[in-house]
Amino acid sequence: MNYKRLLGSAVAAAMAVTVLAGCGQKAADDQLATIKENGKIVFAMEGTWAPWTYHDANGDLVGFDTEVGKAIAEKLGVEAEFVEGEWDGLFAGLDSGRYDAIINGVEITEERSEKYNFTTPYAYIKTALVVAEDNTEITSFEDLQGKTTANSLDSTYQQLGESYGATCQNVDSLAETMEMVLSGRADATLNAEVSVYDYLREHPDAAIKIVDLTEDASEVSVPLRKNEASNSLQEAINKAIDELRESGELSTISVKYFGSDIASK
Repeated sequence: MNYKRLLGSAVAAAMAVTVLAGCGQKAADDQLATIKENGKIVFAMEGTWAPWTYHDANGDLVGFDTEVGKAIAEKLGVEAEFVEGEWDGLFAGLDSGRYDAIINGVEITEERSEKYNFTTPYAYIKTALVVAEDNTEITSFEDLQGKTTANSLDSTYQQLGESYGATCQNVDSLAETMEMVLSGRADATLNAEVSVYDYLREHPDAAIKIVDLTEDASEVSVPLRKNEASNSLQEAINKAIDELRESGELSTISVKYFGSDIASK
């Protein structure tokens, strides 16, 4: 028996295992490398919040965030996969690793920034205070004290309403939100100004009105898990967003869905 040959084979096999293990560890330590290896980036979104993410008449998933997500994925050289869920479950899914990122009109806040890494903003929005057309009691955010709003739980809109003394009732879609206000089951709702204008464009006879707007625009970004493994992904998405803004593609997508450019500050 050729012991030298056997020994050489064993050493080669051990080295191969070590190399493979090293590659696996590198991928595990680098989220971007894992995404490229899988050939896809998994985005979480609601799929019920027009014109950000929603289904058209044919049942296809469309919207501003959907197209921005596809454009980012193309820049990364991979496919975009979208997983839909309710708002309050999106961050839990990100925490557990079910998704690589969330793309759903997420605004950067100080509280969220403590837990998540945020990319370069890809949109800027003001929050509108919306009430029924015949409502004369609420004319500003200060009038929300003791009132009820319709908004998604744990959203920035819920938090803003509660900061003025309102109580929030949970909703799952923009249509449900407006129904709550129109029926009187909620006194008001806080929402992205552009989303309200889009709703009014689709429902010109809706008896609602905007009575106040936040002074400053919020920054909309892509949240990622806050760890070293996501650093390379954050840098890659930042680069993609910068290139999409510079080429004008972000603005084009924005005008398509909102009728205005919310990609520019």
